[in-house]
Amino acid sequence: MHNQGSIGVIIGNRDFFPDRLVAEARVEIIDLLKKLKINAIMLDTEATKLGGVETFQDAQKCAALFRAHRDEIIGVLVVLPNFGDERGIAETLKLAELNVPVLVQGYPDDLDKLDVARRRDSWCGKISACNNLYQFGIKYTLTTKHVVHPTDPSFTKDLLDFLGVCRVAMGLRKVRIGAIGARPGGFNTVRYSEKILQRNGISVITVDLSEILGNANKLTAQDTSVQQRLQKIRDYAPTGRTPDEALIQMAKLDVVLTDFMQENALNATAIQCWTSVQKNYGCNVCTSMSIMSESMLPSGCEVDVTGTLSMYALQLASGSPSALVDWNNNYANDNNKCVLFHCGNWAKSFLPDIEISTAPILGTSVGEENTYGALSGRTPASPLTFGRISTDDPRGVMKAYIGEGKLTDDTLKTFGNRAVAEIPNLQNLMQYICRNGFEHHVVMNASKTAGILNEALGNYMGWEVQLFND
Repeated sequence: MHNQGSIGVIIGNRDFFPDRLVAEARVEIIDLLKKLKINAIMLDTEATKLGGVETFQDAQKCAALFRAHRDEIIGVLVVLPNFGDERGIAETLKLAELNVPVLVQGYPDDLDKLDVARRRDSWCGKISACNNLYQFGIKYTLTTKHVVHPTDPSFTKDLLDFLGVCRVAMGLRKVRIGAIGARPGGFNTVRYSEKILQRNGISVITVDLSEILGNANKLTAQDTSVQQRLQKIRDYAPTGRTPDEALIQMAKLDVVLTDFMQENALNATAIQCWTSVQKNYGCNVCTSMSIMSESMLPSGCEVDVTGTLSMYALQLASGSPSALVDWNNNYANDNNKCVLFHCGNWAKSFLPDIEISTAPILGTSVGEENTYGALSGRTPASPLTFGRISTDDPRGVMKAYIGEGKLTDDTLKTFGNRAVAEIPNLQNLMQYICRNGFEHHVVMNASKTAGILNEALGNYMGWEVQLFND
């Protein structure tokens, strides 16, 4: 697994319960985290009694340890081998000031060990611990089962999902998105509020398209940077009948876009595509956007900044690329299927039959010869998580919907980037999208991560989230 940050571990204890439960839990949790290749930050057994947290002095020690590792801790796991000290846990998190997601786990009791010497009472202790976190205003996540042994497969899934929640919540709080060019005149649908985004930690860095195109036009085919990028494009996808001049145009644009992203430390970009690049420069920017999205630097069209933000959120949840798509067509008369489409900028992961082509619809107004760079390809059957984040400007809030379905191999004769999606209660979803003023763009990701996104966006970001799950 890629380096995903560390998690802090707090093992709760309460003095009138057997101490050996704490020692055993410590070994079991360390074993599990090692097996999952998760780096843990926790107190040594010498620092406090058995390395647990019970008294306020313990809380101070644990908080100091967490603060020293603030830059790497993306979440905290609270382990309750017994009832635990409800205040010690909350005080630790308060003093540490990490502001990261927290997962609370409690051990189950054995029916034949409910005597004074061996009972745990974590069932009750977990309720008390959560009550204190709630009083302190600390957000937390629960395991699927109220009490669960670390060796239970459901806890492994809870833990891995929790890491996804941490990646999404911590990633969105510091994301930087480039808005390249003005919103196309005909696309009121992609309006958004930079100020609402900023209040949520999301920075938007704007640049005029003339600067990008002007810098691209200063480059020549002989420039080393252009030659390198040209090779990268040729290595990325078959070029079909795309002429060399168009490939050079695309390579120059790609060099300038990459420079702009690096100068501004951007995580993602939203680019004005619909018709200015074609009319004033002479090619489509789709291939560059696809390469960026495949490299985990998501790029969306039509300056759809919140669409690009949605791509980034779904990518953080799954660890795989996202694609921005149109909710485009019905699929025959099947009420739970629809066609997802875009001219052609989806990441290569979605397109086993990828080819650099043109954008025929756009070509009808700007000349098809000015639309080279759009990709052609059909996405095969796979799992599907879909989602959309928006700013609801009149109400001053962030809102989102997310859900799961699947992509199918149903027949589809058309061009561009295309897929057929099967989504339970699709008609209800479309009613919801239309009633609540959501955009015609949605994001797809080949994963099952709606639960992770619901927890991260709803609980930790505090946004309004509607979940559509099968």
